[in-house]
Amino acid sequence: MSSSDASRSSIASRLRIAREQAGLSQGQVAKLLGLHRPTVSQIEAGQRRVSAEELPLFAKHYRVSVSWLTKTEDPERDSVDPQLELAAKELQRLKPDDLQRVIKLLTAIKKKGGS
Repeated sequence: MSSSDASRSSIASRLRIAREQAGLSQGQVAKLLGLHRPTVSQIEAGQRRVSAEELPLFAKHYRVSVSWLTKTEDPERDSVDPQLELAAKELQRLKPDDLQRVIKLLTAIKKKGGS
């Protein structure tokens, strides 16, 4: 696999992960961006390149940075799980009281699970 193919595959994977974390379907994304659903599918499969104009639009709707989407490492092999990275970004947006509630909930879940 060439470096450009690897880069496209990495971006495609990150776009899929970010879309799923944003709770959006491919059809919803297509509508938001003025694309056809098969186009979004092709992009996420690495079969179609993302244009320089499209990338910031994806990032905006997925609430991630363009730099996160374009990291060249394989998102499945990153030292930080992409889902955890996105969850941390969402936690940063919470009000302090809401963040404390989430922490208490996570603590309760961890105790209940015995881990």
